[in-house]
Amino acid sequence: MTQHNLQDDHSSTPGDGGFGQDGGCLNISAVEALLTDEPAAELFARADRVRHEAVGDEVQIRGIIEFSNICRNDCFYCGIRRGNASTRRYRMSEDEAVAAATRAAALGYKTVVLQSGEDMYFDSGRMSRIIERIKRLDIAVTLGLGEREYSDYKAFKDAGADRYLLRIETTDQDLYRSLHPGMDWQHRHECLMMIKELGYELGSGFMVGLPGQSTASIAGDLLYLKDIGVDMAGIGPFIPHPGTPLRDAAGGTLEMSMRAMAAMRLLLPDINIPATTAMETLHPEGRMKALQAGANVIMLNVTGTVYGGLYDLYPGKEKPGSKPEDSRKRIEAAICSIGRAVGQGPGGHKRK
Repeated sequence: MTQHNLQDDHSSTPGDGGFGQDGGCLNISAVEALLTDEPAAELFARADRVRHEAVGDEVQIRGIIEFSNICRNDCFYCGIRRGNASTRRYRMSEDEAVAAATRAAALGYKTVVLQSGEDMYFDSGRMSRIIERIKRLDIAVTLGLGEREYSDYKAFKDAGADRYLLRIETTDQDLYRSLHPGMDWQHRHECLMMIKELGYELGSGFMVGLPGQSTASIAGDLLYLKDIGVDMAGIGPFIPHPGTPLRDAAGGTLEMSMRAMAAMRLLLPDINIPATTAMETLHPEGRMKALQAGANVIMLNVTGTVYGGLYDLYPGKEKPGSKPEDSRKRIEAAICSIGRAVGQGPGGHKRK
């Protein structure tokens, strides 16, 4: 297994959330043991305490606008992969994307996440116009557009974008190559470095349960995110899609996904960590369980019913007929039911 080029001797620091309390080194073996040996209930409770101490009890709610499911890539796990001929493709107009953000702002969202496949129709000019118009609503803008040129990332930042999400997916480069035909892990890493250099809040993450993935690989992924200093880490289970080459794979489990998420909280106590939608796909209370195991962010779909369900990354991703206003009311009630509060601001990463 080829790992990224980090050394296996990560020194423990005061920000390690309880790692290395005995003065030992923080390394892949130590994180792997956490993923497999510590009783789940104890790990989740520890991560929840660290979350409470580092970021408080507010849950930040983001509104996701999935404005295009057209993608130039053919990733073997993804339902909107280029080679999936059964996917009904769509692409919002600039006005539609801005209208969706306007509706989200009216519902109380302070951050919108503009997410798409790698649809190069949305070049720097089109995206910059959309960003500039949405920023007039006085809300934060997060982008999830995949790999771009430095000039694009800079144009988006100049237009007002605040954050960028680009999942590394795995730091096992052999595994990465096997899942991403025509793509290069090093280039993806370089994109993350460009984003960070330009001053975005940087989000990344990975899937748990990919075929051929080991716990050592997951531990390496966690240490990679710590080493590059992410501001947000999205970690969720791999769920096989019938329109992909991995349709018959076993998929990830909720427990291991939550273990990885909890470990991330211990490694980087003050970052934003979402309770991912995929967790709720595996269990009706998956997101609430995640919020009680280290997570502090919820992302809700505000795309609207016209394109609802077409951004089909994995089965069960979205409840049919869900309206953005109803989804928000339900999640706010659920957040309050576990003794947490709904965040009132944009909820950026405040480094301590």
